[in-house]
Amino acid sequence: MASAADIREHMDVISSDKKTVGKVDHMEGTDKIKLTKQSSPDGQHHHFIPLAWVDHVDQHVHLNKSGADVTAHWQHGRQ
Repeated sequence: MASAADIREHMDVISSDKKTVGKVDHMEGTDKIKLTKQSSPDGQHHHFIPLAWVDHVDQHVHLNKSGADVTAHWQHGRQ
């Protein structure tokens, strides 16, 4: 599993089917990635994805889930 220390602000988050699902805002605690509001489909809410979904990190954060699976199961932020 990838380390939270490897994940940096504004990295693209890419699903297993090569779709960009958002950009990193920051790590929320040690086990969740908070995505920017601007990269959200509605542009108004943050979304959170668990670190467990990360396959690997290079210049991007690569997930082990498809884009549809990510957007169906991510957590919605209220702020």
